[in-house]
Amino acid sequence: MDAMTDTNADIQARIDLAAVYRLLALHGWGDVIFNHAAMRLPSNPRRFLIKRHELLYTEVTASNLVEVGMDDDLDERAGVNRPGFTLHSGVLRGRPDVACSVHVHPEEGIALSGLKHGLRPLSQNAMRFYNRVGYHDYEGLTDSFDERERIVAALGKNRALVMRHHGITTVGETAREAFSLMKEFVRAARIQLQMEATGAELLEIPPHVCEHVAAQYEKHDKGRASAEWPAYLRQLDGIDPGYRD
Repeated sequence: MDAMTDTNADIQARIDLAAVYRLLALHGWGDVIFNHAAMRLPSNPRRFLIKRHELLYTEVTASNLVEVGMDDDLDERAGVNRPGFTLHSGVLRGRPDVACSVHVHPEEGIALSGLKHGLRPLSQNAMRFYNRVGYHDYEGLTDSFDERERIVAALGKNRALVMRHHGITTVGETAREAFSLMKEFVRAARIQLQMEATGAELLEIPPHVCEHVAAQYEKHDKGRASAEWPAYLRQLDGIDPGYRD
């Protein structure tokens, strides 16, 4: 890339990440100022963008995102949340294929994270994650950089990470993919909890069908599903285009 292309790509990355924060807020997953999404900087893959600690999700814009180095040792004095920086710097360091990571604490996700069996193949929504979700045991607040290696090991090559008794993390090659995976994971968790609450015998999708559909979704998410992102941006523009500023 030349310098101008780098600049344009970085600007678009800022807009996309700001859009992710606004979409998370729209779905009710913004925990006041806590939890985070991060985006690798196209012009410098060892740096990434993240929300300024004190801002509401609805206050995030392309220009007020903070650029940080994933090899630094940062906390709130640098304007970023220490646990958020620890988690996302670890994921982006350990997964060079990932451009965007999303971590939130939806109640459905936390409830599922405490179930020993985890996510079950009970719905089409769960198919994206068949044999593609990792599990990380609870260690408390993610303040320690030592935990990053264990988080990355638990994530592996998967699309999502269940952080036991804590929250959910999804990763993608694009902002759209990371956000869409979070939306589908929360839906899958909610549907599973609703099914399990009935107490009725549940019918799981056969493993060979699960693997077939999971592979279909990987292709789908890198193909025609990309048209979803401009639609999300149009939706946000109709509500408040200020995220682009």
